[in-house]
Amino acid sequence: MIDAPINVMLVDDHAVVRMGFRLLLQGTSDIRVVAEASSGEEAVRGFPDLHPDIVVMDISMPGIGGLEAIGRILAREPQARILVLSAHEDVMHARRVLKAGAVGYLTKRSAADELIQAIRQVSQGRTYLEPGIAQQLAVQQLAGQKSPVDMLSEKEFKVFLALAKGQSVQEIADIMSLSPRTIGTHLYNIKQKLGASNSAELAIIAIRSGLLEP
Repeated sequence: MIDAPINVMLVDDHAVVRMGFRLLLQGTSDIRVVAEASSGEEAVRGFPDLHPDIVVMDISMPGIGGLEAIGRILAREPQARILVLSAHEDVMHARRVLKAGAVGYLTKRSAADELIQAIRQVSQGRTYLEPGIAQQLAVQQLAGQKSPVDMLSEKEFKVFLALAKGQSVQEIADIMSLSPRTIGTHLYNIKQKLGASNSAELAIIAIRSGLLEP
């Protein structure tokens, strides 16, 4: 008896990236790319009809982004298996996607070598963490380290990162399809939670958390 292939949905806002990973996966006999999406919104809309075995999801995308898309998909289908494939190589992002309900985290730097293995492992109901990320997470947990950034909600975290990178309130509002007033409210809450008074201090916190290069 031949096992059914693992059906995968690729979610990334860059068509060239999706094409590269699709070609990589097409070289296997047990994995089949059944759908692609260029945004979190598109993934959320398409998931119920396609019901892929695994969603391979980027998190840094315009609109609602990957983190919120994970939450919306899992709210509809708690058994959905979402493997995050991200350009972010810090532990903070890995911790947040696992908290959101993803079952794996892999960086794009290692994807060519590890993506196929990760998909197979996740399809068997196991969590997959890139070895370097897993080691850093283990060290932090043993040391009892916790970042104040963990207190931020998903939307606040996205706004915080954008502000730390120097984007304006209006730019963030446009990207997230929210009003500047709403972004301003998030900014106020972020500053209160992190004890920061301006964008420069937010950037310093992001650097200390490993979210930005110094």
